[in-house]
Amino acid sequence: MTALHYGILAVAAIPFIYYVLAISSTVRYFLQSRKELRPNTDFTPPVSCLKPIKGLDIEAYENYASFCRQDYPNYEIVFCADPDDPAFPLVEKLIREFPDCNIRLLSGSGRNAINDKVARLVRLTAEAKYDIFVITDGDVRVGPEYLRTVISPLRDPKVGAATCLYVSTKENNLVEELQSIGMISDFFASTMVAWNLDGIKFTFGQTIVTRRESVQGYGGYTVIENRPADDVYAGRLVAEQGYEVKLLPYVVQSVADFHSFKDLLHKRIRWMTVQRLMRPWGHVGLIFTFGLPWALLAVAMHPTMWVALAYLGGYALCRVVITWLVGVWGMKQHGIWKKLPLIPIWDAIAFLLWIGSFARNTIRWRGVDYFIREGILVPAVPSPRPGSD
Repeated sequence: MTALHYGILAVAAIPFIYYVLAISSTVRYFLQSRKELRPNTDFTPPVSCLKPIKGLDIEAYENYASFCRQDYPNYEIVFCADPDDPAFPLVEKLIREFPDCNIRLLSGSGRNAINDKVARLVRLTAEAKYDIFVITDGDVRVGPEYLRTVISPLRDPKVGAATCLYVSTKENNLVEELQSIGMISDFFASTMVAWNLDGIKFTFGQTIVTRRESVQGYGGYTVIENRPADDVYAGRLVAEQGYEVKLLPYVVQSVADFHSFKDLLHKRIRWMTVQRLMRPWGHVGLIFTFGLPWALLAVAMHPTMWVALAYLGGYALCRVVITWLVGVWGMKQHGIWKKLPLIPIWDAIAFLLWIGSFARNTIRWRGVDYFIREGILVPAVPSPRPGSD
């Protein structure tokens, strides 16, 4: 082999460093977090559960109702939706059927913002009765112990926010199974690495637990109502104030809504493009986390049994171990084994989406194309000025 061949083989081995780091980070995270997360029997401050709603999610009523069945002494649930939203009468039904639960429904945000979900959160946080917020998306379903569990980290005044892992309630088709295995084997694996290297400085929209003072400390949700990835920003802005952000091993459920492969590609390419535009060098560095294309390149450059065994075999072993540690051992999920053959398919798709993200300078949000300028969404086609032709 020439020096070039050896050089390519050496570079192709870099993803294994990432895989080893993902494995060790996952083990450390779950061992440490399980010790810290004890049953909460003595810390139950009053809580405002805030739900900005737009549209009718699949199984929405059961999602909403799960928050009405909490084993928690004092909490309210506050929804905000436009009066013509199909979810509006569903929340009214919820109020009738759970008369002992403190539920309020706010009509519209009263604001004009690109990210209308965040506009609703501006009103929700302003009108919340209590100073501890639990913010969740409309597609989230939880168990009766949820509030006691996610509130527990806030007993430490150094903790300014907490967030949770999440899985699908069920997968109805191959696309949803592909998304599910991608989250467990890829997304949450990278989350473990981030926790290990730099700590958690973000939150997931499936659960954001925080205090009013932490939100007011960064200027409130008005600061991020014209930004993408508002859930990530919500955690980052809390962390920038010096607070700790906790990632809890508690797993909530999210109802999958990928009806087609096109839906999956559309959402993932948008997220990949947001990552590239917001963290360009970090996004470039992702090239060294894609083990499959590097393993295939190594075999193509030196097609021997030993190279194939080392690179393709090593890739397969690492990916199975990571998936088992995150999904089975860590998140206690069943049915992971039957989805393992989907991992290389997901990895190939993720790599192609990463390449495709470099061809885009805009993202599409609710049918409109936007640039991202210093983290702000800017319409790619400016709206005409009043009175102009």
